[in-house]
Amino acid sequence: MKNSTEIKPFRIDVPQAELDDLRDRLARTRWADELPEAEVTDGVRKGPVQPGWEYGVPGSFVREMVERWRGEYDWRAWEAKINAFPQFTTEIDGQVIHFLHVRSEVEDATPLILTHGWPNTFVEYLDLIGPLTDPAAHGGDASEAFHVVIPSIPGFGFSSHTRTKGWNAARVADAWAELMSRLGYERFGAHGNDAGAIISPELGRRHGDRVIGVHVNQIFSFPSGDPAEFEGMSREDMEYMGFLQSFVEHAIHDRAQQAQPQTLAHALADSPSGQLAWIAQLLASVEPDVLLTNASIYWFTNTAASSARFYYENHHTEWGDEPTTFPIGLASFAFDFRPLRRFAERDHKNIVSWSAFDRGGHWAAHDAPDLLVGDLRRFFGRLA
Repeated sequence: MKNSTEIKPFRIDVPQAELDDLRDRLARTRWADELPEAEVTDGVRKGPVQPGWEYGVPGSFVREMVERWRGEYDWRAWEAKINAFPQFTTEIDGQVIHFLHVRSEVEDATPLILTHGWPNTFVEYLDLIGPLTDPAAHGGDASEAFHVVIPSIPGFGFSSHTRTKGWNAARVADAWAELMSRLGYERFGAHGNDAGAIISPELGRRHGDRVIGVHVNQIFSFPSGDPAEFEGMSREDMEYMGFLQSFVEHAIHDRAQQAQPQTLAHALADSPSGQLAWIAQLLASVEPDVLLTNASIYWFTNTAASSARFYYENHHTEWGDEPTTFPIGLASFAFDFRPLRRFAERDHKNIVSWSAFDRGGHWAAHDAPDLLVGDLRRFFGRLA
């Protein structure tokens, strides 16, 4: 039986009973045991770990966020904010794909698909929609306008739970190419952050005849293990390699979800405070209500397991090692890890833009949207 190619309008409408159940569960949270704060930290930041977080997300942070979630946080206000944008669903390769599609009033605007990361959702890009679709109203020129498509990765948010094996970055990239075809975009640009910075290059690799260029916040290029790759490396770069190693060692979400995504998900599906703490390891730096909106979406859609399986599928995929040739641009932010260019150029032979900013972090769409929008405009402007 073939998938339907129909595109259906979609609105979020979480039943009140689910909101009531969430608040009830939060009120009955059984808090985890932990060491006294004085025993945990020596007050020195070590790599990507901030003082007080050496053992993981501390109870003081979780308690504060749970109280906010139960009290002043207003899901209905965020639901209305999201529903103000045109949303749709369509079935591709057996999965229901949720996406936002906002066309610019500039008819010849560049189609652009934006792919979010984990543990973020499509919410990552809400604040970019206005500046990208209507640049003239946000300090830009009408010639820099984009038609914006923001899908939810299969298994994330309001896209359906994955029901079959194999939903890795390559398969998602193929689904995105089909989605853009259904929307009438034969040529388009792609941007991604975090998980989106894995999917978007695959989109360029697999559909290079249609992709104008790929813009990312990270390039995941690391040493291969060949000692010759380190020849001539500066002391500064060698020290930075140590930071990258520390980043990898502390990325517990990577190792856990690559190894046994289902084991962890049983706890997250039953405990909203646990779901909150799990995603806070990477989202604690964003505004509290942005964190809670993402936590709410994971909770209401019960996508802890299906989103974690994305890591497992990628980890168990044999990836080719041929370098890419499509135009790629990097926007690297101050408080995110930055790839070393020698390794990036080994894997990508057509890097046409390399921007390093002195502010912003891993979630630049939240904490440095002006820089990200400006870099997107410059990158795709030079490819026009």
